[in-house]
Amino acid sequence: MDPERGEALHLPFRLERRDDAAMRHALAAFSAQMCTRRSVRHFSREAIPLDVVEAAIATAATAPSGANRQPWTFCLVTDPALKAKIRDAAEAEERAFYGGGAPARWLRDLEPLGTNADKPFLTDAPALIVLFAQRRGALGEQHYYVQESVGIAAGILIAALTVAGLATLTHTPAPMGFLREVLGRPEQERAVLLMPVGFPAADATVPALTRKPLEAVLLRFAAGDTGEGAAAKGPALAATPRGG
Repeated sequence: MDPERGEALHLPFRLERRDDAAMRHALAAFSAQMCTRRSVRHFSREAIPLDVVEAAIATAATAPSGANRQPWTFCLVTDPALKAKIRDAAEAEERAFYGGGAPARWLRDLEPLGTNADKPFLTDAPALIVLFAQRRGALGEQHYYVQESVGIAAGILIAALTVAGLATLTHTPAPMGFLREVLGRPEQERAVLLMPVGFPAADATVPALTRKPLEAVLLRFAAGDTGEGAAAKGPALAATPRGG
């Protein structure tokens, strides 16, 4: 096998085999932590261990990606002046969004969350992570399934930070082109996520929302389940709203 000639080098892989009880125990512990995750909009200014945040980013960067191109860049921002600049630009976009740029139905759907154009969490949170998707490589090389790959990495990042005991918010002001300009990223990169990271403020609150039950999101296809039988076991049309 010669990687320089485009041939894949394959290595042995062994997965730790656990008995059923150990699998259930490990998953139950992880699930219990993830069930505490909420989108936090009120952050303490207390410092956080940045090595933990960097370890979470390193974990996110283990995500699978199309042709192993790893089409992502994570920017960790802690400089107060730069955070203020990001907030100013983000709030300008948000004022346009809430001031007439968003469809009325979208704004109605946002009402239970209590959001508006003011984004103090961008300067209150001790750290911001900006995730960029690389449409192509630095030398122009092709990237594949970029949106899917970066989305998986973002999910792993959120999980890693949650397990570490840090609060996050998946903030996506639209458009987000200002982030590439503020952070000096190249043209082939596109910002997809702006994530404050820190501890919740002492008086932090979150909306009293619920998540869909498993029966509303899981469709089972077991042996013998075909046609109408499978459809009958599909997600219910009337489901509870998803929590933030």
